[in-house]
Amino acid sequence: MGLRRTTQPVGEPVSLEEAKLHLRVDHDDEDARIKSLILTARMTAERRLQRTLLLSGWTLTCDDFGTLYELPMAPLVAVTSIGYVDADGTAQVLAPTAYRVDLTSEPGRVVCVGQWPFTARQPAAVTVIYTAGYALAADVPEPIRQWILLAVGDLYANREASAERPQVPQNFADCLLYPHKIWG
Repeated sequence: MGLRRTTQPVGEPVSLEEAKLHLRVDHDDEDARIKSLILTARMTAERRLQRTLLLSGWTLTCDDFGTLYELPMAPLVAVTSIGYVDADGTAQVLAPTAYRVDLTSEPGRVVCVGQWPFTARQPAAVTVIYTAGYALAADVPEPIRQWILLAVGDLYANREASAERPQVPQNFADCLLYPHKIWG
């Protein structure tokens, strides 16, 4: 399986103003650095959680339909299309009536209505294009936003510190993420 983000989110779950308030920074000299730290913290949270924090486009490729079930990086918002290379080697697009999308499960799921078509025996024969993430920064669960602020604070205060001795105890900060993590 291959997964790649095709569109980046617009904005971040934590604004520059929120981060500066958290850091007690009242000048603009380090705005670019703080924005970079917010991006880094968000990407780290997404990787740890296996969750998309703000609306993003994703493309998932599978070798066949037998391995297609869950769509990584919840919460799933919509499936745009499911394409595949048929047994004759011709590119096809599956009709939306041929499958159902479960937006309530995390991760989201795609379930065939009847039987999946046969695919060519080749890598990445199936391609799913979908959107995942929370619609607004305010929709991101507050514990995740707080974790991002703590991570930004730690990165800002310890620019050259070793990861072996973080200022924010990892067991405390990571506990903020656990209820929102996709396990499995």
